[in-house]
Amino acid sequence: MSPRHLLLLVLAVLSACKSNKEAPAAAEKSPAPAAAAPTPAATRPKVGLVLGLGGRGDQAFNDSALRGLELWAAGVKHEEGGYKPLASEEREASFGPDLAERKSQLAPLDITPVVLQSRVAEDYEPNLQLLVDQGVSLSVAVGFMLENAVETVAKRNPDMRFLLVDSPLLNERNEPYTLPNVRTVVFREEEGCYLVGALAGLVTKSGKVGFVGGMEIPLVKRFEAGFRAGVAATNPKAQVIVNYTGSFTHFALGKQVGQDMLSKGPDVIFAAAGVDGLGAIQAVKEARDEGRPVYVIGVDSDPTHLAPKAVLSAVVKRVDLVVYEAVRDRVRDRFQGGNQSLGLKEGGITYAPVRLDFPGKQDALRTLEELKARIISGDVRVPTHPDQLPGSGKTRP
Repeated sequence: MSPRHLLLLVLAVLSACKSNKEAPAAAEKSPAPAAAAPTPAATRPKVGLVLGLGGRGDQAFNDSALRGLELWAAGVKHEEGGYKPLASEEREASFGPDLAERKSQLAPLDITPVVLQSRVAEDYEPNLQLLVDQGVSLSVAVGFMLENAVETVAKRNPDMRFLLVDSPLLNERNEPYTLPNVRTVVFREEEGCYLVGALAGLVTKSGKVGFVGGMEIPLVKRFEAGFRAGVAATNPKAQVIVNYTGSFTHFALGKQVGQDMLSKGPDVIFAAAGVDGLGAIQAVKEARDEGRPVYVIGVDSDPTHLAPKAVLSAVVKRVDLVVYEAVRDRVRDRFQGGNQSLGLKEGGITYAPVRLDFPGKQDALRTLEELKARIISGDVRVPTHPDQLPGSGKTRP
């Protein structure tokens, strides 16, 4: 059994709940660009999306994909019972400060979103096939765990177009390859993690920072490696405490791990663990509410709204932009397969605005921008695995 198939089997065992698919809901009339006549709902092209196990409301990877499909491409918002039209002010606010200047390039695309939730790994393939059977023009698969399902369904349906986010297609030797009807997008997450690690090194007063990961897989190891390298760049004497929860879907476990880590002295924690990470953010929020000077750094999307007094920043993957651009290309009949790798240079990775004040903040922000420029130029090469770091520099609880 190949490593990728073993991973899917492990996830299936870990996920005990039954499949619960979101009923596809027809969108209300989407706001159309100026001078464009609205398309009748029955004739709008449908774009499907299969969510990863974290599901809607993960405040991270899945929600970012939904933002690109629903808010930006379709111009609608999901509420209980279906979709509602999205006010133009709400839509523009969802772009955030880093995309504000590009909002004119992100016009609604007059499509109907069809979203399916997966509760266990075995749901992925039938959900993708269901989208094909429903006649969507593009199927979006969110997360590396859907790689095998996308490969299977794409080969079975060569006329269908697919977007796989966060993984290439892998052959039996675990080597990347391409299919003409599949676009795959991967991110150089370690680059953003380096920057927030550098920030943590500048902010810590205890000299200890923490990393909470989900499953110990190569993807999350890249987060750890980049973070630890960034800490070392600005505070080589700082101690990095690392703990993995072993999952991505257990809020309570993430909170427990976060509380345990805080008891060991870190005053900045980087949570890179999906829904488990939300639990770690909650642990830091509660500690902050009790008066402790602690901070948390999020991942995939900016979680400031969850803990505005505790969130220092976040590594942001522009999954929303990747999804929107794929939908736009499909609507304009320009969609092509192949693999994309996105990092700081391409704007696929960034870090969330640092809103909280701390001593030396302006100098710290200047340092981050200098490091960002050096990564983009190639002067700084960020490690992609902890084994590439000099020395150990890591302890486990």
